[in-house]
Amino acid sequence: QVQLLESGGGLVQAGGSLRLSCAASGRTLSINAMGWFRQAPGKEREFVARITWSSSTTSYSNSVKGRFTISGDNAKNTVYLQMNSLKPEDTAVYYCAAVKNALYTIVARRTPGNYDYWGQGTQVTVSS
Repeated sequence: QVQLLESGGGLVQAGGSLRLSCAASGRTLSINAMGWFRQAPGKEREFVARITWSSSTTSYSNSVKGRFTISGDNAKNTVYLQMNSLKPEDTAVYYCAAVKNALYTIVARRTPGNYDYWGQGTQVTVSS
């Protein structure tokens, strides 16, 4: 089993920045990739960003590309999401997720149901 613990959410004004952290514990050697997803009230959970554990290959949703940066520290088993130029539409609960197996298509990598482990979520609120 893998446990994920997010931190770093909060309230920020539009244009501001936040950095989220996700610390993994347990059987971390089983992790192939980690990702960030978000869910706004009344909406489905959506993909934000992803990083593979071995090669640090990253990918982003179009809505955050150029504003958010995902990075990882293998020694600390921690993934970060640096969020800059935040917009009110970024307001959501942000979830960290981990997947054991490699996912070979873009759609598969961005589908929440394909991830094996989830954190409890951290609230990000961007005021206008």
